[in-house]
Amino acid sequence: MANNIVINSHTAIPSSELTFRFSRSGGPGGQNVNKLETKVELLFDVAHSAGLTDEQKQRIFSREKNRIDADGMLRVTSQESRSQFENRETAVEKFIAILAGALAKRKKRVRTGVPKGSREKRIEGKKLRGKTKQMRGRVDY
Repeated sequence: MANNIVINSHTAIPSSELTFRFSRSGGPGGQNVNKLETKVELLFDVAHSAGLTDEQKQRIFSREKNRIDADGMLRVTSQESRSQFENRETAVEKFIAILAGALAKRKKRVRTGVPKGSREKRIEGKKLRGKTKQMRGRVDY
């Protein structure tokens, strides 16, 4: 595994900040499931990371609060494969995708006006409704 995990062009996390835990995986695998610990849980301490700025940490905490526990640990699990190595690689890929998504700057919404066609349609509807009500009035002979 590389020394640094590159998240985007501005951010790289030292691989020493990632902790891996292994446990027995569910699902298919025959005797593998009962004997080998192929499920991988990647743990990353967001609050104490040296690879992130305070602004980036805040952004991750606000956008990924469902994945972060009370201790400030971001958890990513993988158990798709029967191989511990493949699950480890998959967990790192998921981790990169999660952080890249959390750190991406969101475009500011540009407020637009009401389209001319919508305004005209609304006025036409009001006129039609007024005409209907006018027809209900008293009839002069």
